[in-house]
Amino acid sequence: MTAPSAPMTQDELKTLVGQAALQYVRPGEVVGVGTGSTVNKFIDALAGMKDQIAGAVSSSEASTQRLQALGITVLDANSVPSLGVYIDGADEIDGQGYMVKGGGAALTREKIVAALARQFVCIADASKLVAALGAFPLPVEVIPMAAGQITRRFADLGGHAQLRLKDGQPLVTDNGQHILDVHGLQITDPLAFESEVNQWPGVVTVGVFAHQKAQVCLLGTADGVRTLTY
Repeated sequence: MTAPSAPMTQDELKTLVGQAALQYVRPGEVVGVGTGSTVNKFIDALAGMKDQIAGAVSSSEASTQRLQALGITVLDANSVPSLGVYIDGADEIDGQGYMVKGGGAALTREKIVAALARQFVCIADASKLVAALGAFPLPVEVIPMAAGQITRRFADLGGHAQLRLKDGQPLVTDNGQHILDVHGLQITDPLAFESEVNQWPGVVTVGVFAHQKAQVCLLGTADGVRTLTY
């Protein structure tokens, strides 16, 4: 009798969905590449077909360095009129393909690259699938002089915003800005919420991806990769 196999670790699930995302990369195209530990698995897998693609547009300095180290050409977003696909992770994703992103502080560039792509493929483990967005603290990239007033506006909505720190100092994004992480929100209408917060003076980007939602989610589960389409 064969002993039951041990359940896959979170790291193994990330590897699985990273490899599964390759099926959405078309030879000859430029691929949009996100940021984070799950995307790192996709970048590693993409190296195996680097000679078949025209290059990549990256959403962060960290991803750019990893891509270049593996011999994948990284192109400036301004030089690319469109992308066939953008592959990225999420901190939360709901049943409509709306996401919360920005745990890795790259949300602004992620949204810019996502807007270039015809298709957003989210790669995540099953713990990221939620009924409603908001349990994960919402990242918001802000211009530093506006952090106080934006914090007060979130308090009016019932949220508690905290400045993200690194080594005891405010974290500085690749764009030279700060991040507020907002606790205590329940985002019932992601499209309207994203539109509203993006209008607040001093907000660079809010980490709700509703206007740039996912069309596909490759979810790593105990039974393998589950494909969700929206």
